[in-house]
Amino acid sequence: MMAKAARAAAAWRTYREVTKPGSPGLMTRVRAIPRMIGAAMRGRYEGLGKGKLGLMAMGVVYMISPIDLVPDFLVLIGVADDFGVFLWLMASLLGESGRYVDWERKVITGRVEALPQEG
Repeated sequence: MMAKAARAAAAWRTYREVTKPGSPGLMTRVRAIPRMIGAAMRGRYEGLGKGKLGLMAMGVVYMISPIDLVPDFLVLIGVADDFGVFLWLMASLLGESGRYVDWERKVITGRVEALPQEG
């Protein structure tokens, strides 16, 4: 029961963050996710560490994997664990992408020193 409450609270916090005035909107954050992952992988964006990126990748693998910690044939419990991972992943991606968009805006306006370009 506590896990459900924690997932609901995380979803609510994400919703409040995405809808906060002056904060990047939902679609801006969603479109920024591939750029953020690419920048983090190339080392240009230090706000998203490789460890957290690895955890996110493991979350995706867990959701698409046919092997689950709790089997899906246990309908309520089996689907709930996948949904919990999904909520955590979306909350993490949307929160991080919002910070990434803010960082991008600061780089564009020259308020943050960008890392040197490769190549």
